Amino acid sequence: MRPLLSRLPGRGPDRPRPAAPRSTRRRAWTLATAYVVAAASAPLIAFGTAAAPAVAAPLPGGLGPCVPGDCPDPFPPISNGPIMGRDNAINVFAGGDFRVRERAAEAEGRVVVLGDFDQDKVAGASAIYNIGIVGVGSRVPPSDGADFLTTGGDVTVAAGERLLADGGVVRHAGTATGTITGTVVQDPNAAAPYTALRGELTTASQCYARDDQGTRPATGTAVNQGGQTVFTGDNTSALQIFNVDFDMTTASGGQQGLVFQNIPANATVLVNVLGTTRTLSTYSGSPFDTDPLNQLRSRLLWNFPDATTVNLAGTGQFQGSVLIGNQASQATVTLPGVNGRFFSTGTITHTSPPGGGGGQEFHAYPFNATNLPDCTVAPVQGPVKVVKEDAATGDNLPGAVFELWQETNGQTGLQTTGADPDTQVGATCTTDANGECTRTVDLGTYYWRETQAPPGYDLPANPVFGPLTLGAGDLPDGVSITAQDTRIPVTGTVSVLKQDSVTQAPLAGATFQLWEETNGVPGLQTTGGDPDTQIGNSCVTPADGRCSRTVEAGTYYWRETQAPAGYDLPGNPVFGPLVLTDQNAPTGVTVTANNTATAPVTGAVTVVKKDSDTGANLAGAVFQLWQETNGIAGLQTTGGNPDTQVGGSCTTGANGQCTRDVETGTYYWREIQAPPGYELPTNPVFGPLALTDENAEQGVTVTANNSPTAPVTGAVTVVK
Repeated sequence: MRPLLSRLPGRGPDRPRPAAPRSTRRRAWTLATAYVVAAASAPLIAFGTAAAPAVAAPLPGGLGPCVPGDCPDPFPPISNGPIMGRDNAINVFAGGDFRVRERAAEAEGRVVVLGDFDQDKVAGASAIYNIGIVGVGSRVPPSDGADFLTTGGDVTVAAGERLLADGGVVRHAGTATGTITGTVVQDPNAAAPYTALRGELTTASQCYARDDQGTRPATGTAVNQGGQTVFTGDNTSALQIFNVDFDMTTASGGQQGLVFQNIPANATVLVNVLGTTRTLSTYSGSPFDTDPLNQLRSRLLWNFPDATTVNLAGTGQFQGSVLIGNQASQATVTLPGVNGRFFSTGTITHTSPPGGGGGQEFHAYPFNATNLPDCTVAPVQGPVKVVKEDAATGDNLPGAVFELWQETNGQTGLQTTGADPDTQVGATCTTDANGECTRTVDLGTYYWRETQAPPGYDLPANPVFGPLTLGAGDLPDGVSITAQDTRIPVTGTVSVLKQDSVTQAPLAGATFQLWEETNGVPGLQTTGGDPDTQIGNSCVTPADGRCSRTVEAGTYYWRETQAPAGYDLPGNPVFGPLVLTDQNAPTGVTVTANNTATAPVTGAVTVVKKDSDTGANLAGAVFQLWQETNGIAGLQTTGGNPDTQVGGSCTTGANGQCTRDVETGTYYWREIQAPPGYELPTNPVFGPLALTDENAEQGVTVTANNSPTAPVTGAVTVVK
C-alpha cells in the first residue's frame, strides 16, 4: 500500500505552527498517529559486518556534528516534547538566498544565509515561520541567546506575516523589514565568518563525486525499480559510494521508496546524484528511529555536485544530510520534513506543493560521519594585518600588544575562554613604528585582540578587531584592519571659591553649576538651540566655600544659581572662562566669586506715652528698647541668657513718643522712669511688637498709659 502524508492531528495547513522558544512557552502537541512508512513490500536495510578502518575526512569547516550547547547522545527522534539539548552547529546553510513560500512552516537549528532571507507565504496560509526553535523536530535547538538566523544580506518578512526567533538572535548585514521576534541585530559583518564555507563546500562536493580519474568509483549499485530505488552496498567498505545519474521518481514522476541494503555497521554512505537537473520524490522516512532508514541518518550524505535545479519532494520524513555544490543552483524543498544538515552553495526555496498541504520543516540532526573522501590540499597562506592608529589624528601608534585568534569553534565572534574557545595563533605581537602587526596564516577567519594599549592610550571598550576573512581571492596582498585607540585624556580640577565681598570669609550654601564651552560662541549660553554643556549636577559650597570638579582639558564656566543665605546673587552670576590646559592641569584653575550680604529690611518701632485718664501725651518718660533674641517668650533683662537691649535709653518728648529704626524682628519697650507726677505702671513692659517684611514700611506702635501720682494728704486742725 502507498502511505499517507504525515500530519499533526487537528492541524490544517493554515493553522500556525507553534514555536517553543522557552520551556515556559512550550505547547503540547500530539504527535501524528498517521505517519510515513516504507511500502510493506520494500526490503529493509540489511546491516553487514563492521566496516574496516580507512583514511578519511569529515565535512569541511567543522560542519556536520553537534556543537555544544548540550549535545544529546543519541539525538532524540522527531517529537514535539520538551527541549532535549542544545546544538550550536549550522543546520541549514545557503550560499545564495533563502526563500520561504506557500505554506512552509519552520527551520530548526542555526540557519546561515550569505544572501537574503525572504519570507512571503501564500495568502490564507499560516502567517508564521519558526526558526531556531520549532514545534516539532529533534527538539535540540541552538543555545538561548545564540544566533538563530545569520544573513549577509537583507531579512524581509511580508506584511501580515511573522518570523519567530524567540530566545535567539537574528543577525543581518543588510536591512530587516517586517515582524521579527527575538533579538534583531544589524551587523555589517554578520556573514563574514561563513563566506569561506561556500567555496569549501563547492570544492568538497566536486571532490566527493570525482577523483583525478573522473567519476569517483562506486562501491555499490543504485537501481530505480520504479516504485523504489534500491541502494546495494558491498557490505565491506567504510565509505559506501553510490552514483545516481537518474531522477529518484516513478516513471510518471511520482514518489517512490528509498531502500539501502548490505551497508556495514557504522559505514558512511555517500550518494552522488549526478546531472544538472534532478528530482528526488519519496515517501520513505518516518518520525520513529525504529525505521531502518532513520538509522542511517547521521551517516548518510546526499551530494549534488553539478545540479543547477534540485527538487526534493514527496510525503516522507526525508533522512540524511544534503550537500549541493553548484553555486548557481536553485533547490526547491517541498518534503514535509528534512532530517539532517542541509548545505547548499546556491539558493534554497522552502515551500509546499502548489495547492497541496503545508507544514514543511527542516529538522536539526547532525551528520557525524568522518569517512568521506579526503579532499584536503596543501594549505594556502597569506598575510593578516592590523594597523594601530590614534582615533583623533590617524597617526600610527607603536607599542600596542595584540594576539591573533582564528575562528575555529563555529560560534559567532571571538571566544577566548570557556570549554570551546577559538584558537590563538602564535605569541603576542607588539606594533612597530608603522603601528603594524602582521602574521602569515592559512585561509580562514581571524580576529586581532588588543591586550595592551600604547603608552598614553586607553584600551578600547571592545578590544577585538575583526572578523577578517582571508580567502583565496585576497592573495597575495592579504587582509588588513585598522584598530583605533583614544589618548588617555589630561584632567585637572576646575574650582570656584565663594566668599564675602567685604570680609573675604568663605561662604557655605552657594549653589553652582559647571558648564563647558562646547558651542564655539564666546561666553556662556545655557539655553537656545545650541547651548554649551552642563557638566554633572549642581554643587553646593561646603564650609570652606569651594566647589571643585575634575574634568578634561577645556574651557569652563561656574554659574551661581542660588546665593548663600543672607546674600544676594551677583548681577552677573557667571564666573569664567576658566581655561584648563595640558600645562596647568596638574595645579588646576580656580576663580573667586564674591557675594554681598543682603541689605536688611528695617522699620520704626514706636511707643506713645499717654495719661491714662485724659489721653494726653506725656513727656519725660524714660524707655529702653529690647529685641527678642533668646527664644523665651516674654522679655528677660537679667539672668544667664537675657534678651538684647537695642541702643541707650530714650526719653519721650512733647509728643509722648520714642521711636527707633531697627531690622525686622520682635521687640519690647520697657519703661524705667515715669514722667514727673506719674507712677510707673505695675508692668512696665509693652510688647511684643513684631516688625516684619510686610509691615516694616508703616512700622509698629504700642501705647503706654501712666496714671498721675496720688496726692499727699494730711490733717489740718484748729484749736479754739
